[in-house]
Amino acid sequence: MKNANEINILIACEESQAVCIEFRKLGFNAFSCDILECSGGHPEWHFNTDVFEVIKCGSLLTESGITATVNKWDAMIAFPPCTHLALSGSMHFEKKRQDGRQQQGIDFFMAMINAPIKRIAVENPMGIMSTIYKKPTQIIQPYYFGDADRKTTCLWLKNLPPLYHNAKPNLFDDVVTHVEPELITTPKGDKLSKWHYDSYKLSNEDKSKMRSKTFPAIAEAIVKQWGAVIACT
Repeated sequence: MKNANEINILIACEESQAVCIEFRKLGFNAFSCDILECSGGHPEWHFNTDVFEVIKCGSLLTESGITATVNKWDAMIAFPPCTHLALSGSMHFEKKRQDGRQQQGIDFFMAMINAPIKRIAVENPMGIMSTIYKKPTQIIQPYYFGDADRKTTCLWLKNLPPLYHNAKPNLFDDVVTHVEPELITTPKGDKLSKWHYDSYKLSNEDKSKMRSKTFPAIAEAIVKQWGAVIACT
């Protein structure tokens, strides 16, 4: 079993650092990467640059100006942009196909899943990658893991097991708590999670950031379950 501080984990397309920070709490040598500056408060753990340059390894400059030397990545958890792929934006697909934006999104997603890293997880909402690439390994919800929210999340996994839930004990002997989602009924009769409902009040940029953030309970499950697998194999 490897020591956690010897294991390099890349959290790609993550400015919030939600998953990165959870890995760091358990001692893993984890770094986030995004073309946006980090909002998680730890620029010393963040590469504010093109993720594909970071995947190449070597001497990498963090947002805080510290050089981190990475010889190889043991695992990558990736959250590629879904703007041109998610079914929620299907009314714009035809225009995005014509101007090339959708193909750019597809190419980016596939570059993530095919990166030269042994263990990979790629996250996206319900979208076209289920047919263009293949069906996700697993579909999860925040309320499966204890956050009373609903956000359908797809995971495509390579050399990582599906995340388990429903009060099944994990490798750290904790219990994953399944709760019922708390929903708000809109004037039109739609039932939305509070985070989704609140996001409509934000600017497009802030809305995008809010909707892309990883829920704390999912971040904890990722770190405890996959962290144990990575450390043991």
